[in-house]
Amino acid sequence: MGNRTMAELFRVKPNSKFRLKGHDPAWERIQEARGLRKEDARDKAQSFLKRSLEELADAQEVLWASDTYSILMVLQAMDAAGKDGIIEHVMSGMNPQGCQVYSFKRPSDEELDHTFLWRCMKALPERGRIGIFNRSYYEEVLVVRVHPEFLDRQKLPQGKRGKSFWKDRFEDINTFEKHLARSGTVIVKFFLNISKEEQRERFLARLEDPRKQWKFSMADLEERNYWNDYMEAFEDAIRETSTEWAPWYVIPADHKWVARAAVASILTETIRSLNLNFPEVDAQQRKELVQAKKQLEKEKLQG
Repeated sequence: MGNRTMAELFRVKPNSKFRLKGHDPAWERIQEARGLRKEDARDKAQSFLKRSLEELADAQEVLWASDTYSILMVLQAMDAAGKDGIIEHVMSGMNPQGCQVYSFKRPSDEELDHTFLWRCMKALPERGRIGIFNRSYYEEVLVVRVHPEFLDRQKLPQGKRGKSFWKDRFEDINTFEKHLARSGTVIVKFFLNISKEEQRERFLARLEDPRKQWKFSMADLEERNYWNDYMEAFEDAIRETSTEWAPWYVIPADHKWVARAAVASILTETIRSLNLNFPEVDAQQRKELVQAKKQLEKEKLQG
């Protein structure tokens, strides 16, 4: 890892020939290169996560106070990759008043009567807040690409649905994200990279645990049949939409403790890179603060 930050380690460079085969979901090679046993790596990651969450809380406070930027955190992954766990752990380091989470399911009839970006536009975070999208408009170039029959419900004008169609959607997304970035929304996108074998193990764990059985759906099992198609769709989407203004980070997700530590660290790095400061008070406000302090101290003496 050297002196590289988490962000530098996992960021997909714009215009790169990105391939998933170059990203290890288990993080094993990095552990071996650093001479760490799995148990030692887990302890180190958990300690790092704790520190990152403390730093994230401080960064969020400045973000909220400065009221200039907002953060949009996009989470995309195959089922059982740990999106909910990421949200739970990252949220634990933040003030809930300054954070909002949206989970996007199958589009409603009203949403299908609008552009595919519309429902996500409505959920964007306002200045000073962190918005987390559990899935997002990227579903339109992922699940819809794997299942192009879903386009039939979208009431689109007649036309071909080949490579140029998806290229146009990538262009729409890049333009949309550039507009957001110019307006003060900082976008950070995470792909939780889980292996097919680890997904199988997590599905089995859900089936065996009564507390988790409700999470399992036969549809999830059916989607495993399209695994290679999904990997190709993710590769294409990440390669085409990892930009300077809205980068993708490919996070190894076979070990939850690695993924959580990496996401929290990158989110903190992102906010800190904005070089924000708490608002300064002017001369009149300082006078009012001095007066307020005297009044409060006087109340104590009188009490």
